[in-house]
Amino acid sequence: MAGIAPERFLQHHWQRKPLLVRQAIPGFKPLLSRAELFDLACDDAVESRLIRRQASGQWDLRHGPFSRRNLPVLRQPDWTLLVQGVDALDDAVAELLARFRFIPDARLDDVMISWASDGGGVGPHTDAYDVFLLQAEGRRRWRIGPVRKPRFEPDQPLKLLVDFTPDTDCLLDPGDLLYLPPGWGHDGIAVGPCMTYSIGFRAPPADELLRQLLWKLADDLKPGPRYSDRGQIDALAARTPARLPGAMVDFLQAAFAQLKPGKREFEAALGELLTEPKQQVWFDPSRQSAAQLARACRRGGLRLDRCSRMLYASTSVLINGERLAWPLARSSLLRRLADRRQLSSQEWKNATAPERAVLLQWCEQGWAHPLTLAAH
Repeated sequence: MAGIAPERFLQHHWQRKPLLVRQAIPGFKPLLSRAELFDLACDDAVESRLIRRQASGQWDLRHGPFSRRNLPVLRQPDWTLLVQGVDALDDAVAELLARFRFIPDARLDDVMISWASDGGGVGPHTDAYDVFLLQAEGRRRWRIGPVRKPRFEPDQPLKLLVDFTPDTDCLLDPGDLLYLPPGWGHDGIAVGPCMTYSIGFRAPPADELLRQLLWKLADDLKPGPRYSDRGQIDALAARTPARLPGAMVDFLQAAFAQLKPGKREFEAALGELLTEPKQQVWFDPSRQSAAQLARACRRGGLRLDRCSRMLYASTSVLINGERLAWPLARSSLLRRLADRRQLSSQEWKNATAPERAVLLQWCEQGWAHPLTLAAH
């Protein structure tokens, strides 16, 4: 990011206060044309939304996919098309994320691209995640301000803030970047047709993560004793057959009390959870034979597919929701791949046989690609 060093940004702004960086990416131009973005919104495998503000003050929200004739005409004001997860759909957008890898990959959500006609926006709102708003084309006016106790308008399809009082007003040009921590109110309005990229970093609350993590930890449980009430049912049970037996409650409570995962187990389960592909993400298996893929990797190395998510912890390596077994769980080569998202031909040649085997398997699955072949 031009204009501010990552260290200064993290020390003074990250999760603290907003920051406007003029010409953070000088000369930035849209990585997708308007027509290409509209085509994505017509794809039933892509998450998209159409938001319109009506003259009555009511808002209209529709979910894609859309046909081109279902979209309003370009000259009609006050409408916005949003396309989610574009980093999983386009290599150039995926490469844009490399500029933001001073934030851990575990925090990354996705890149959303919005196109708005004059006056278009989604109303004053807050987000539950950190977001960088990069102006790609045209101009957008942002009004921002702190929100201590959010209240929302009733009878609207969107969670719009009531009595939003901004304290800052700024107009963004292409290449300008606005950072907002979670919970800050903001209202962006297009000044003429414009396109904006939203790079989001999730900041989930503890209860949300814990609910999902418990399912992961439960998957790893070894078979335990089967519940038995032999000798515990008496004639009184016939009078109250709908009563939940206390013995069954005690049995499950005791089993739950034994669920005491250590830090390593927590790390691995969390890594599996955070690397799971989103519902709309899929991988195309390679049409090359294993021998052809191996030769290509030997010549040029390989890179992860743009949709692949890979993390590592103290004793585990995780990719696309899967945990690698020992000894690959401690592989320094695979950790380098996770950090750099690619390996050189020399690194491929220096890899151990188990490392090459798993890398080749990922190439066959479409999780990675030889650098000499077109990536998914």
